[in-house]
Amino acid sequence: MGEDNGDDRPVVADIREAILTGEFVPNQRLVEADLSERFAASRARVRAALLELTNEGLVERVQNRGARVRAVRLEEAIEISEVRMVVEGLCAAKAATRITESESEELEEIGEKMREAVASGDVLGYSRLNERLHRRIREISGQHTAATVLERLRAQNVRHQFRLAMHPGRPTVSLPEHLAIIDAIRAHDAEAAEAAARAHLRSVIRTLPEAARRHAEPA
Repeated sequence: MGEDNGDDRPVVADIREAILTGEFVPNQRLVEADLSERFAASRARVRAALLELTNEGLVERVQNRGARVRAVRLEEAIEISEVRMVVEGLCAAKAATRITESESEELEEIGEKMREAVASGDVLGYSRLNERLHRRIREISGQHTAATVLERLRAQNVRHQFRLAMHPGRPTVSLPEHLAIIDAIRAHDAEAAEAAARAHLRSVIRTLPEAARRHAEPA
């Protein structure tokens, strides 16, 4: 107990995944001894992991109470989305200037699968394709600094994004927004790609408060 298990996967990745998947919920205390036992890692590695996750904005330190999963308020979620609007616009514009024929075909295929998911009512499948599309645009853009910023912002905002994905009718609204981004990138139209990405994030920002209110209402 408390010994490293020899797994190459760092404990920080295990704790991060537990937060991102909702296994560890906002405001939940993260006790070093418990994490050490659960992930078969030394207390020193757990402590270092919690420090790294604090720097990423996923964990917060509370005086005299240790660490807990940081809860992102709606106002902050909106601010994060406003930053994403600018940076994702940049990535879409860059992707439009760099995209290859094979990458263009890949984005077209993702778009078709998104259409199918919406038509069949596969909300979770659509959500996964949504994440895949945004990730591939970041990768195609070749803008590594922007990609790093967006990954961190996405991680901090993951619970609000999940609420948004589950919001009634949201896929039907966001599908044409995503298809517009894909079409502009495939057409090598950087200006249109940036505008489409910004329009999509503006739509996200408009819907976040409504999704948050619905989540707060008693079942």
